Amino acid sequence: MAINKNVRLFLTISSIMMALAIAIGAFGAHGLKAIVSPQLLVIYNTGVEYHFYNTLGLFAACFMMYLKPDSKLLRVAAWLILVGMIIFSFSLYALVILNMPILGAITPIGGTLLIIAWILLAISFYKDK
Repeated sequence: MAINKNVRLFLTISSIMMALAIAIGAFGAHGLKAIVSPQLLVIYNTGVEYHFYNTLGLFAACFMMYLKPDSKLLRVAAWLILVGMIIFSFSLYALVILNMPILGAITPIGGTLLIIAWILLAISFYKDK
């Protein structure tokens, strides 16, 4: 079976997001460590962890889309993982780098999208044919 355009798109996005997670994590460990407080570094690292784990999840969704190429639920879930991860993690990165605590107010939106995405994945595994 050939890789369809949705799988190819999300494998490409997942690869880029993983490279970003590694680069952003390294920046935090080496560049920010000396200039932000330990409390802010913890917040930054939470963004990196969620970024990393949800990128792995996005890869898993890609393989499920490969196995079930007609699943609309899987495509929606993959988009929600991507958008949720960006809102969650990048709001934390910006909060720390820009020292703007107000940005933490949008972080739960990303978290909510991630929860919805993982529930949709569960439903698609169980119900899609």
